[in-house]
This record gives sequence, structure tokens and C-alpha cells, in this order.
Amino acid sequence: MNAIIYCRVSTKKDTQETSLERQEEELSKLALEYGMQVTSVIKDQASGYDLDRPGVLEMLDIVRDQSIDAVLIQDETRIGRGNAKIALIHCLLKEEVKIISQSHSGELHLSDSDSMVINIVSMVEEYQRKLHNLKIKRGMKRAVANGFRPQKNLKNKGNIEGRERKEVPVEEIVRLRKNELTFAEIAATLRGFGYDVSKATVHRRYKEHMDSIDQA
Repeated sequence: MNAIIYCRVSTKKDTQETSLERQEEELSKLALEYGMQVTSVIKDQASGYDLDRPGVLEMLDIVRDQSIDAVLIQDETRIGRGNAKIALIHCLLKEEVKIISQSHSGELHLSDSDSMVINIVSMVEEYQRKLHNLKIKRGMKRAVANGFRPQKNLKNKGNIEGRERKEVPVEEIVRLRKNELTFAEIAATLRGFGYDVSKATVHRRYKEHMDSIDQA
């Protein structure tokens, strides 16, 4: 499992550096206990009520663009406070990223009130996603009518393990990505069309495609 360590202190005082170092050390040990591979260590010196933190924005970019399974934090106040905390937790959960808290000795446990707010936001977004997917479905039907044939995707190309590569409409992944859908949302959309794909598969195929363009 790939993980990000996120550390935060509230001020930029030099004395806070010790706290950041301690958080990183403790969370690195936690990652070892869980057998996680730490890909990034991100540190912020800012108020937990503030969303405009360099580290938070970097973390969200990494989660969005890479296959990250978990974010490790000391406790829920490190990720944020108030509405900022709720917003960030929701963003991570939406990306299917686990939040591992040292204080909870495992996945973060939300209070009843926090869970209720996140559930309400998730329900609203789910209906928005359904509407969006209906539009995508209509667009794909038009594409098929105009000659798009997803079954023509190549099989067993460049697969050193000998397993059949899943049929995935890479062009559609690229198009949806340009429309700012997350890899999790793209995977959910494709599953609705019968493609048995995960967020990691979508991310990998997207990266392969972009790498091939860069090398051309």
C-alpha cells in the first residue's frame, strides 16, 4: 500500500519544528507497522481552519494523480479543524483513500456529527454524479453510433505476466480526465458501462497513455 505522511503544526515558530519532526518519526514507524510504502512526507505550518495550505494542496494533487491508498496523520486535528477538516476528510474519502490516525491506532473514527455532515455531502454529490454519468452515457451512445468500438481495444500487448489486459477505453479515460473527473469517478463511470476496472487500473492506463505521448 502506498501512503502519504501528513504533519501539521499551527504556527511557523522555530519551536514547532520539533513537533513536525516528531510527527514524521512516529508516523514513519506506524507505516512500517502496517507494511505501507511512504511515497511522500508533507508538512504544513498553518492554522487547521485554513484550507489554503501548501502541504494540503500538494497532498490533494498527489492523491488525485497517483495511486495512493492511505494518508497517515497523528490525529484528526492535524488534518484540519472545523469545516476545513470536514472538507478535507470528504475529499480523501471520495478518492477512496483511507485516513490512518495514530491516536485511533487505525482508521480515523469520526464523531456522529462529522459522519452525518459527510454523509449528507456525499449523498448530494452522488446525485450530481448520477446526473453527470447519465450525460456521459448519452455521449457514449452517440460515440458508438458514430463508429466508436470499445471492443477493439488490444489484448495481451506488453503484458509480461501473460495475463489478459482488461479492455479499457483509454480515449474515454483521457476525455473524462480533461473534464476534471477524479480517477475514482472515472472508474465508477466505466464500471457503469460494464468495465471491471479499479481506480488504480484507470490511473495506470492513463499514465501509460500520457507517457507514450511524451515519448512520441
